[in-house]
Amino acid sequence: MTHKTRFILKAVVLMTAVITLHACKTAEYHKNSGFIFGTSYNITYLNENDLQKDIDSVLQKVDYSLSPFNKQSLITAINENRDTVVDTYMREVFTLAETINADTHGAFDITVAPLVNAWGFGFKNGKMPTDSDIKEICSHVGFNKVRLTDNHIIKDDTLTMLDCSAIAKGYAVDKVAEMLEDRGSKDYMVEIGGEIICKGMNPQGRQWMVGVIKPEEDSLSTNGELQTRLELTDIAMATSGNYRNFYYKGGRKYAHTIDPMTGYPVQHNILSATVLAPTCAMADAYATSFMVVGLNEAKRILDRHSDMMAYIIYTDEQGAYSVWYSPAMKEHIEK
Repeated sequence: MTHKTRFILKAVVLMTAVITLHACKTAEYHKNSGFIFGTSYNITYLNENDLQKDIDSVLQKVDYSLSPFNKQSLITAINENRDTVVDTYMREVFTLAETINADTHGAFDITVAPLVNAWGFGFKNGKMPTDSDIKEICSHVGFNKVRLTDNHIIKDDTLTMLDCSAIAKGYAVDKVAEMLEDRGSKDYMVEIGGEIICKGMNPQGRQWMVGVIKPEEDSLSTNGELQTRLELTDIAMATSGNYRNFYYKGGRKYAHTIDPMTGYPVQHNILSATVLAPTCAMADAYATSFMVVGLNEAKRILDRHSDMMAYIIYTDEQGAYSVWYSPAMKEHIEK
């Protein structure tokens, strides 16, 4: 046997071993958890590999693009009026937000940041805004004051600020799901701070089971009683509510959802709005919008979207808990 023949045989044996080793590697369900955007995430997926590093990479990219609490982020640079070229994440979120702003007649507005801050959420200042304060702040709020041109966010008013918190978590869920798909996963559930997307089947071979929390006043997030459970697959879900993020001052309750058109916290009877939609960014944004517009207008918006449904908990005229949900939602409610 020549030296060349022996070399070829060794190469074949080595290649066979590698192929055999790869063939023996089987997919299994992995569970990864952590913290991002000031909240927790829990991700379960079927794959041959543990994708924790890939998950963290995606989440860090979203944080760098959209987090106003990250001093190095693109959105921080935009809010500080620095000339900034936007990335794909910012471009996609801005474009979707603009579309939903038009569809909800201004109820969803990512320029609401100064109002959110003024009412004591985000960067708390400890001072209640006066009517004149709100009027002045509102002059800097509105999607008509910003536009995306040649990969730059152009602001007509330097005091206008962007806040994507009502869509960024949902968008991050979508981006992690895209990464899982790219890595070959077809069965997974991605959850970040309560925003969720499900695909395929869970480890028990059934649809994913997701709970809707009963909206009881719980500013410390210590209660977790379920209102209902939903069976989901191949769909995204997001919930918005005022039952956890609120504060009292002068005997009055102030909710965290601000109406961009009035400048004041909403006073509707909706306690929580859970939305199912094709993407989690879409579900996230519309759930917030429904908290702003109220039940009747939420129903009208849903009538325009056959690919979206909602489960809304509200108080009736007697102050009792009531539930309304889209007819198509019935098939998802646990029997």
